[in-house]
Amino acid sequence: MSRRALLRAGGLGLGAAFLAGCGVSSRGADIVSDLASTSTTIVPPTTTAVVADATLPGFAAFASTVRVLRSGDHWLVESSGLPTHPMMVGIRNWQQQVPLPQDYSGANAWRFPAEPKLAATPVSARNALYRGAIAIAVDGIPIFNALNNRGEDATKLGELDRWGGHSGRADDYHYHAAPLYLQEIVGVSQPIAYALDGFPIYGSLEPDGSAMRPLDELNGHLGADGVYHYHGTTTFPYINGGLRGEVSVIDDQVDPQPRLQPTRPSGSPLPGATITAFDAPGNSTYRLTYEVSGAAATINYTIKGDEVTFTFIDAKGSSRTEVYRRR
Repeated sequence: MSRRALLRAGGLGLGAAFLAGCGVSSRGADIVSDLASTSTTIVPPTTTAVVADATLPGFAAFASTVRVLRSGDHWLVESSGLPTHPMMVGIRNWQQQVPLPQDYSGANAWRFPAEPKLAATPVSARNALYRGAIAIAVDGIPIFNALNNRGEDATKLGELDRWGGHSGRADDYHYHAAPLYLQEIVGVSQPIAYALDGFPIYGSLEPDGSAMRPLDELNGHLGADGVYHYHGTTTFPYINGGLRGEVSVIDDQVDPQPRLQPTRPSGSPLPGATITAFDAPGNSTYRLTYEVSGAAATINYTIKGDEVTFTFIDAKGSSRTEVYRRR
């Protein structure tokens, strides 16, 4: 079975169900559109032997939805880009994006050094790294800078759901704050994520269960073992505040990293909207409910093969349908 087939075969809860489908609203006539991909670097196929199902602390609890491999000097992480927890609920500053599965597999997997090294000049996320991810959580979800692409604190702006995530312009779900709920699942001794420089990110306690010691400006420090690691916190910068290890940064993002496949044009802000519910009412069918001025509206969407059908129903019951073909 191919890596992609393995990812599609496994899954839990909403994350697994999303591998099948999604939907939204519109006015009368269907629109069918093909969109080109965004221009991020594609990781070239490796010529080094890949060790499948390799062991890396923290990932075991998500073995059915996330695959970890070792390729030469790097770890590779494959996933659908969808978590096993519900999404989007609580967002009150929304750009009308919804979660769609992404193909983070093979040459398009997340990767980071297996043997990280401290850099002579660290990169701070306060004034850089506004594009792309800076870490990958052990549930297979990428983590972006705590500051959005405008340099504003995404948490304080109400852009994030209860788990610290939202969907980006490519309908790609990702975190901007530490997914601290993972500490309860993997245990305090295991990382909840890995920065893309290769150093682990722990939760709110030290790996030995003791209280978290003072952190540097990047939310990290040397551990009792003499090895650097980061921590997730409930205060800014919430996750790794930059990259203390050696990385390549091109066009303000860590390079290389996976290429996104936008399914439809990016949305625009919807003033006054708050997302109140997100569920999967049927096989390959999903529903996002939001309110504007106390009136409820919904987006239903379904994935069937390479086609995604969105049905948008406004507060007055009017609907429209848009159909897009994924590449």
